[in-house]
Amino acid sequence: MHAKRWFAWNPTLYYHCISRCVRRAWLCGEDPYTGQSFEHRRQWVLDRLRELVDIFAIDVCAYAILSNHYHVVLHVNVEKAKEWSDQQVIEQWTRLYNGHMLADRYLAGEVMSKAEWTALSELIEAWRSRLYDISWFMRCMNEYLAHRANAENQCKGRFWEGRFKSQALLDEGALLTCMSYVDLNPIRAGMAKTLE
Repeated sequence: MHAKRWFAWNPTLYYHCISRCVRRAWLCGEDPYTGQSFEHRRQWVLDRLRELVDIFAIDVCAYAILSNHYHVVLHVNVEKAKEWSDQQVIEQWTRLYNGHMLADRYLAGEVMSKAEWTALSELIEAWRSRLYDISWFMRCMNEYLAHRANAENQCKGRFWEGRFKSQALLDEGALLTCMSYVDLNPIRAGMAKTLE
């Protein structure tokens, strides 16, 4: 479906999200005070983005990873999630979280009562909606990165300022402007000399 048609019926399929570190924590780059390099964490972010895009019905249109924050422009692919079978939803969800006894029984081909089918159907629809929800996507992204960084730093507590910030991109102009802004961010920050 063409972008103009997407925007015509649902103006909130694209979002610009930002997560920022606290306590002088480093997402990537080199700490000038200690000389410690955190550049390897950039790969953590990229690997996790790839993993989540493969699980969620959410695409990454643009991203930028800076020393203390990152940007992503996300596209919510509701139609993709709605096309998944019940089995696909269960399989996608259980790549991230523990499943449920009813889902296990369904996958094993066991006979289930009408009440069990109803409960399982409600559970599958809840999982399906989470698999195209940017809050769940960002939660899976940020919790993973925070746990990994805190383990490496041998500390506990918050790694992110708080919940991610999100801006809905309501038309094609806003989407293109935002993607350009995200792509140019590392140049403005002095981390790169060219867009490539």
